[in-house]
Amino acid sequence: MAKKTPLRKCVGCGEMIAKKEMLRVVKTKDGTIKFDPTGRENGRGAYLHVDTGCFDKAVKSKGLERSFKMFIDADIYNKLGEELMDIEQK
Repeated sequence: MAKKTPLRKCVGCGEMIAKKEMLRVVKTKDGTIKFDPTGRENGRGAYLHVDTGCFDKAVKSKGLERSFKMFIDADIYNKLGEELMDIEQK
């Protein structure tokens, strides 16, 4: 029997894709929001394609805010956007 690959929904575009191909955004217990490249950090997670287009859609549609059930400041979005550009270039 073949092993199932876990799927996750992108909060930007809504596409279901393999978890390993996505980038996890985590909200830690203290309310910090950051990327989790290992996918193992404690906290509430949401998933994005490694694509600035999906990130922009998630910001516009407030996908991350819905996932984390909280308001996210523009400074946090700017920091995440810069980190995503660095990750994309690798």
